[in-house]
Amino acid sequence: MADLSQIVKAYDVRGVVPDQWDESLAELFGAAFAQVTGASAIVVGHDMRPSSPGLSRAFARGAAARGVDVTEIGLCSTDQLYFASGQLGLPGAMFTASHNPAQYNGIKMCRAGAAPVGQDTGLAEIRTLVEGWAEGGAPEAAATPGKVTGRDVLADYATHLRSLVDLGTIRRLKVVVDAGNGMGGHTVPTVLDGLPVDLVPMYFELDGTFPNHEANPLDPKNLVDLQDKVRETGADIGLAFDGDADRCFVVDERGEPVSPSAITALVAARELAKHPGGTIIHNLITSWSVPEVVAENGGKAVRTRVGHSFIKQEMARTGAIFGGEHSAHYYFRDFWNADTGMLAALHVLAALGGQDGTLSDLVRQYDRYAASGEINSTVADQADRTAAVRAAYENLPDVELDELDGLTVTTPDWWFNLRASNTEPLLRLNVEARDAATVERLRDEVLAIVRA
Repeated sequence: MADLSQIVKAYDVRGVVPDQWDESLAELFGAAFAQVTGASAIVVGHDMRPSSPGLSRAFARGAAARGVDVTEIGLCSTDQLYFASGQLGLPGAMFTASHNPAQYNGIKMCRAGAAPVGQDTGLAEIRTLVEGWAEGGAPEAAATPGKVTGRDVLADYATHLRSLVDLGTIRRLKVVVDAGNGMGGHTVPTVLDGLPVDLVPMYFELDGTFPNHEANPLDPKNLVDLQDKVRETGADIGLAFDGDADRCFVVDERGEPVSPSAITALVAARELAKHPGGTIIHNLITSWSVPEVVAENGGKAVRTRVGHSFIKQEMARTGAIFGGEHSAHYYFRDFWNADTGMLAALHVLAALGGQDGTLSDLVRQYDRYAASGEINSTVADQADRTAAVRAAYENLPDVELDELDGLTVTTPDWWFNLRASNTEPLLRLNVEARDAATVERLRDEVLAIVRA
């Protein structure tokens, strides 16, 4: 039996092409996706990586051979694929490896209405089918194959986003956007067209070899060009998108990064103004400021595990209006509970342009604590090191421990979370406190134990 354990992750398929997977496997994934969803029609899109068009077409062939009609929307961002899934009411597949290097590719899959497909919601069954077919035999062909047709949904996607945020009355803003040669270069010009925005584009040329820098704004070195350009041009704000443009990172007029927690709090306040008393989802690594701002604006904050499948499940269960993660994923009820960095960016532009102050002044009310950011440590035994950290802190006064996702240790003045990576031998540490000195002390204490 073919071993897909290296490429089928918790939420998606991802691996090196053609070493770990290729178009023949993509075709089998298409057939399996058709069978598991039971759909009569699906929608498929892809990013700008060199291998993406071929993989996407192979997937479409596999689904069509099972009698499923396929709508190909071609080049798109991941949230554009979610839009198509929601608007058309079809299961969807997006070919992208997001922020991973050029040799990688992958598939993000969803059911109709952009509902997530993860290990517990269909991905395990898809893997089993593909493994069986790859080992021997083939999926049964339908008597009548499905039709494959093309459709351009970019304009409809942009119109939908702009219907959700009023930007018509904002003051004119100078906005630098670093697309990182990813799909933001495809979507941003259409979404911002005609708005009171002076756009300064950076790396909008679609190039899946990423000639300028990795399309991963979570790594500070990939923000340097954007920060320099904001300062150089005197811009009001800078935006950076990852490779598939589903995440958006923000820098202020000084070129300083704005924490995703502050963006989560800002957007939460705006969404609560539209939907009083609504529920806001945040993962357990977002800042204390998020539930505080939610409460101050009359909302209900619900804390959840890290990961988009958990956030989307909680949003569906609670009817939440918005959700945010520390990794700059932002989820909206008005967008089928799916994540869209572009919609979050429009909210920030509306908030900034709706007042006269700078972005740094605006976000100060949402950025209240000192934080370490996420720090990774390679360890031989994740459970052993986590237990050692627990033993060091569990008997301290005023300490609360929980294990919703890894180990979270909380006191009135600080908290930290230590959780294991699902895919690598890593422990991830996040620390927050009322002052930077406490963050540094805790960070060093915990890392000394983890790395002992």
